[in-house]
Amino acid sequence: MASSKEYLYFVLEQLSGLEEITYRAMMGEYIIYYRGRIIGGIYDDRLLVKPVKPAVSMMPDAVYELPYDGAKAMLLVDNIDSKEFLTRLVDEMYPELPAPKKKK
Repeated sequence: MASSKEYLYFVLEQLSGLEEITYRAMMGEYIIYYRGRIIGGIYDDRLLVKPVKPAVSMMPDAVYELPYDGAKAMLLVDNIDSKEFLTRLVDEMYPELPAPKKKK
């Protein structure tokens, strides 16, 4: 099942306090970037983020879910209604996220 643009736009609005939030459509889903680094994505109208230490500490009871078959498990963000929480989550995750790979 593909994710809806409405859900994407809602998540982007919740993250609007951060500069340099971008996204890329990929096979009906959306990869979310912060300052060029992948934080996670929207899969089947669920916001999933990489399980880096700050995300795990901020969401200790979060459920690990697969974005798609064969992928690594990611953390399900269930508190998407709190703009403040989402902004803090992404901001704290940033230093732990891998830098983008250099293109050849």
